[in-house]
Amino acid sequence: MHIFGVDIGGSGIKGAPVDLDLGDLAHERHKVLTPHPATPDSVADGVKEVVDHFGWTGPVGITFPGVVTGGATIRTAANVDKSWIDVDARALLSGRLGGLPVTVVNDADAAGVAEVQFGAGRDRQGTVILLTFGTGIGSAVFSDGVLVPNTELGHLELHGHDAETRASTKAKDDHELTWEHWAKRVTKYLAHVEMLFSPELFIIGGGVSRKSEKFLHLIEGITAEIVPAQLQNNAGIVGAAMRAAKAG
Repeated sequence: MHIFGVDIGGSGIKGAPVDLDLGDLAHERHKVLTPHPATPDSVADGVKEVVDHFGWTGPVGITFPGVVTGGATIRTAANVDKSWIDVDARALLSGRLGGLPVTVVNDADAAGVAEVQFGAGRDRQGTVILLTFGTGIGSAVFSDGVLVPNTELGHLELHGHDAETRASTKAKDDHELTWEHWAKRVTKYLAHVEMLFSPELFIIGGGVSRKSEKFLHLIEGITAEIVPAQLQNNAGIVGAAMRAAKAG
């Protein structure tokens, strides 16, 4: 079965039809730049452009980089325009897509669901935490395969700052950090999360998962196993489609 997935990020909006039997994209994804400011109307236009690219007319799963309650309402908007807060994103996006059925889910939760079903977290018990490193840091926490939604661990305080302002890949780029320097910041962040949750497994997702050979070996002193996301930066698209199929 094919369902469309869209992943709204701080820098790009990307999507494609997903083969839910394989847990992979059915076609090469299409991406547009996230508008700035990333207001509800401008982002909705970007989502429409991605969906229209494929001429899609069925259900659509869409991720959002913030807390989503009830599969619809946006509660936080750290890396997009604050005017998203309290918006009924499901109604807005469905309307922009001509009334197509829409499901909205936190972006890291979507990536985590995909990795637990099809990727690095498959058949893993205990506490598994997926962390997506990109414009910010997203998180998805699982206990014996069951998601605890909207955890937002990227906003844990680390040395007096939001962790994502110190250890996201945006922070790496903004401060022109070497891989070694950035890995030290990630290590401190992982140690803090490990102290709080004692996971058996960390899955590192987001675009940086494609470059795991540059930094994973530099992370030391963490008890939990650390692996890159197998679906890499497509995990959010796959997970969004999974949630749309479940809602339907």
